[in-house]
Amino acid sequence: MKRAELLLMLSLAAPAFAQAPTASIPAPTINVPFTQFTLPNGLHVILHEDHSVPIVTVNMWYHVGSARERTGRTGFAHLFEHLMFMGSGHVKPGKFDAWLEAAGGDNNGSTTNDRTNYWINVPANAIELALFLESDRMGYLLDSMTPKTVDAQRDVVKNERRQSVENRPYGTAEVVIDEMQYPEDHPYHWPVIGYMPDLTAASYEDVVAFFKTYYAPANASLVVAGDLDPAVTRRLVEKWFGDVKRAPAPAPMAVPPVALTGVQKKTITDRVQLPRLYLAWLTPRHFQPGDAALDVVSDILAGGKNSRLYKRLVYDMQIAQDVSASQQSAALASSFQIIATPRPGHTIAELQKVIDEEVQTLRREAPSAHEFERSINQIESSFYNRLERVGGFGGKADQLNSYYTDTGNPGGFNDDLARYHALTAADVRAAAAQFLPLDKRVELTVEPEKKP
Repeated sequence: MKRAELLLMLSLAAPAFAQAPTASIPAPTINVPFTQFTLPNGLHVILHEDHSVPIVTVNMWYHVGSARERTGRTGFAHLFEHLMFMGSGHVKPGKFDAWLEAAGGDNNGSTTNDRTNYWINVPANAIELALFLESDRMGYLLDSMTPKTVDAQRDVVKNERRQSVENRPYGTAEVVIDEMQYPEDHPYHWPVIGYMPDLTAASYEDVVAFFKTYYAPANASLVVAGDLDPAVTRRLVEKWFGDVKRAPAPAPMAVPPVALTGVQKKTITDRVQLPRLYLAWLTPRHFQPGDAALDVVSDILAGGKNSRLYKRLVYDMQIAQDVSASQQSAALASSFQIIATPRPGHTIAELQKVIDEEVQTLRREAPSAHEFERSINQIESSFYNRLERVGGFGGKADQLNSYYTDTGNPGGFNDDLARYHALTAADVRAAAAQFLPLDKRVELTVEPEKKP
């Protein structure tokens, strides 16, 4: 079926836990079979067959995020996440969603520092529709994109920034944290959503150049997964994506290592009722030594009601409303963060004293066997939960694309889980000692604005 034939068809059819093993026991083998191939235009394709439900997902990753932008021209990657839904050469504006909904499908996208992804979930008998739509916006987006379209989506993105940053409680803190951790010329210094002046200054020509540079087949990977026949699906992929023109892949990024040499402190105000404390450390990149151990550190410190910080701050002392910790893994550098909000009548200083005590304790002493096993069990449970679905954010198709992008091996499931099973309690202590020094971190405090 050619593009014109499919368009005619569409126009006529519209509105119609068991305990996880400890570190000394090998993890069970995870089997997510796949086949892969690369089209002549450079698009890498991964197919995964899963007949559990009659659903197919088309999952496209473009290997470009906000880290590929530059000072003065931020927000382009996220802007394109919006533009990709506004029609293409053979899909008039509004038809992308209308045709998918008529077929019983849904779709979405997201942008990070390192990548932009798009996914479409459809009944298995609508796989060709999904491939047609995804290929058309890769190959023919510029045929329909105009300065008026760019201006309209620019305004949408600006409004989204107002909602998610300026007008959301504590929203500016996330932007300030990155600005404090990374120097101005580092790709993680600016927010994914971009700065308002940069969004205003972006010209139509700037946007076209960004698309031509980074939205090429050789800078993307496609996963098609679900209730499919691999041989038939390969022919369909070749049919719909084969006519997308080849373009050179962008050159690899050269980013120097970044490090904090002391404590950086800052206090900002926001329209909030309670103050909030943010502590952040620069930590190893995703999949680098120490990354997995810091996931366990975050769980031991603040992963649930039995964690050290939650139990002490929220339950025993009752001086905090909430507390969280996370290892925010990324391709160029990671950030370990602890966030805590004091209860009314208590202060940031009280919380920071207790947090520092617990961090120092973990830096000196390994966690107990019970704590360590609980954390590994929870991490493994979450890992298996993500394998239960094929499509959407975090489903198997998304994971296949993630492993391929990060490591070159789509089937990295076993290697990923093995990182945690290889850990010992001593490794967790060592990671805390090495990567969470109290004298090399960012300390950000958000205070309520004073009322007139």
